[in-house]
Amino acid sequence: MSVPLSAGPLRNELPRKVTRLAWILLALGIVLYAAGYMVDIKRSALNNVVGFLFLASLASGSLFLVALEYIAGAVWSVPMRRVSEFLAALTPLTPLLAIPLFFHLRDVFEWSHPAAAASDSVLMSKSPYLNVTFFVVRFVCVFGLLNLFYYSFIRNSTRQDVSREQKLTTINIRLAALFMPDFAVIVTLIAVDWAMSLEPHWYSTIFGVYYFAGTVLAGLAAATYIIVRFHENGLLPRLRRDHFYSLGALLFAFINFWAYIAFSQFLLTWYANLPEETFWFVKRWRDGWQYVSVLLILVQFVVPYFALLTQDSKMDPKRLKLMSIWILFAHLLDIYWLVMPSYGGGVPLSWMEIGYPVLLAGLVLVVLSYEVKRTNLVPVGDPKLERGLNFRL
Repeated sequence: MSVPLSAGPLRNELPRKVTRLAWILLALGIVLYAAGYMVDIKRSALNNVVGFLFLASLASGSLFLVALEYIAGAVWSVPMRRVSEFLAALTPLTPLLAIPLFFHLRDVFEWSHPAAAASDSVLMSKSPYLNVTFFVVRFVCVFGLLNLFYYSFIRNSTRQDVSREQKLTTINIRLAALFMPDFAVIVTLIAVDWAMSLEPHWYSTIFGVYYFAGTVLAGLAAATYIIVRFHENGLLPRLRRDHFYSLGALLFAFINFWAYIAFSQFLLTWYANLPEETFWFVKRWRDGWQYVSVLLILVQFVVPYFALLTQDSKMDPKRLKLMSIWILFAHLLDIYWLVMPSYGGGVPLSWMEIGYPVLLAGLVLVVLSYEVKRTNLVPVGDPKLERGLNFRL
């Protein structure tokens, strides 16, 4: 098959050592995953929640970036869109990571105990929403809808590689318009159901927005790292500094957005000073969690803010790679900070907390390896591709 010069390589393979590493990490993660449940069910289940929320944010954040390009009519991101589509392929796999949790709901969620709900006025008032049946129904609906959008976007995008039909772009634009309000509900339900309901007496009206900010950062950081690596290895050869600057600028924008939402949530709670709200932050300011809280501010905001502050830093491939990995680690720390205080007894940190990141790293690499082999690396049928390749600020 001949390759159009404007398109760059169509299909390729990741180096064998990367594929081998992917399967090793996946196997090791599964072993640690299983061992954790045999040692401490509650702790392992909470780590499972962390892993599930991270994978859900990575998959849905990547799908959001695909939809954002269509609805915004963006040109610069077209040559790189396939990377976000590859990462969005994690969407069908994400619910699988939550399946073990449905066998241990009572080990994780206080509201799932009928006796607790019956004896607690707050839980009783929330029982129409916080009950196992409705929880399962929401889970099925959320991921059913998310997967429906994923398959629709990707089917049209890959069909266009062959047909070159511009109407497929139009269809995806309309899908994106439907997806955006649904995505707001989906992300909020995931955040409320799997993170906020761990402490059902607490509530926050912007918790869904907080999780959304981290979700987009995760999808963008993962895509940025892969795009730069692909470019360095000759798989996306026609990208230039203008493309990298746009990626860096988006990362910088959402770093600030996350900090703004996080500070707003804290400030409103501090100003109101209501016991039913403040206890959540108090729990994260004692028993060693105060150090994690300070670390989170430094890792998630201060360091990446100054690392990407200048114009040159936003278009430096080495800086973008480093900050992308840094932001992914920060997002994992953020979810750990949201979830693990529910375990009690200080900051848990051992091999049990390492198992899920290892599993997730292996899973992402396996999916990426599979997608790279079966799908064009660039959307060669997209009518905006040539303009995207020639993009200049």
